[in-house]
Amino acid sequence: TEYVIKNIQWTTGNDFTVERGQQQIEEYISTWEIHESWLHWSEFLQEEELKYSKRYHYRVRWSVPTRRKPIPRATASVYFVIEISKTKPATLPVEVFFTLESNRLIHRPEQCQFREKWLKDIIENKIILMERL
Repeated sequence: TEYVIKNIQWTTGNDFTVERGQQQIEEYISTWEIHESWLHWSEFLQEEELKYSKRYHYRVRWSVPTRRKPIPRATASVYFVIEISKTKPATLPVEVFFTLESNRLIHRPEQCQFREKWLKDIIENKIILMERL
């Protein structure tokens, strides 16, 4: 059986706003198959002006609060970039990619399926590091 990568219809450069970008990131995250115990908070970080494009940076912070520990010991961040080309027609969809905290690999929504294990690994590694210090 073939696995279908879930994605959304991203807005065009013409229709993009910082708020719309954040809404679309939330919409995209809702397609991820992760346990309901994960909570997240998203925020716009900055706008970056490049020669041939504009980039909008966002962070989505994840944690698993529990009754015993409502304030989690560690969080995991996923960084999103929405890029609008200055050379391509503004009627085309924006380019979107994301990276995970402490990881250099760039993921594209249309090319990869998000894995909950990535978030767990980041948090476990942070807790191990805190315990060693």
